[in-house]
Amino acid sequence: MSAKLVIIGAGGHARVLAEILQITNEFTLAGFTDPDPRLKDSIIQGAPIFGPDDILPELLNRGIQKFIIGVGSTGNNGHRSHLFHKILEIGLQPVTIIHPTAVISPRAVIGRGTAILPRAIVNNQAQIGENVIINSGAIIEHDCVVGDHCHVASGACLSGGVRVGPKTFIGAGASVIQNIRIGRECLIGAGAAVVRDIPDQGAAFGVPARIQETGKEFPWKPS
Repeated sequence: MSAKLVIIGAGGHARVLAEILQITNEFTLAGFTDPDPRLKDSIIQGAPIFGPDDILPELLNRGIQKFIIGVGSTGNNGHRSHLFHKILEIGLQPVTIIHPTAVISPRAVIGRGTAILPRAIVNNQAQIGENVIINSGAIIEHDCVVGDHCHVASGACLSGGVRVGPKTFIGAGASVIQNIRIGRECLIGAGAAVVRDIPDQGAAFGVPARIQETGKEFPWKPS
């Protein structure tokens, strides 16, 4: 029998992960957690919502030992990072979930707790960190390095040799040319074309992407 797994969160991203689990049958979906008390004991996609995260020690005692973060992000990945480390401290073990239509090089390295969604590509010698989202149709080319807790959104493309620091968000449809360095806790806007390096905590938008002052022209602050 496959190991039992809990998804942290019960929103849209969590439902996508649940569907992948149901397709692959690699793990048994035991249920979800969610902080909204109105959702407790409701059923989504055939599995219950147990309640808030403080029930996790009890679930561990009941033999549910695996987890994946089902909370998405639209810019700031600090919350995903916090949840990941908090649940590791409880004693649950993160799993990696890969949709069967994703194309993963056998020479790529994929970290714990990472989710790779439909038709994503992770190419030769790419390195993906822990608790990363490689969203639907995203392309991670050869020799790229994507740090822990990043989110590469749908349709984004990292060309060969790109390096992305931890907790950075790459927006939908963004393109990054080869060998660019993007720092930690950065925000790259949807559709941006990144043609120069981006420093830590930088926010960049447009074609070509231009760095904007964090928290002033765009109300986003890294954590």
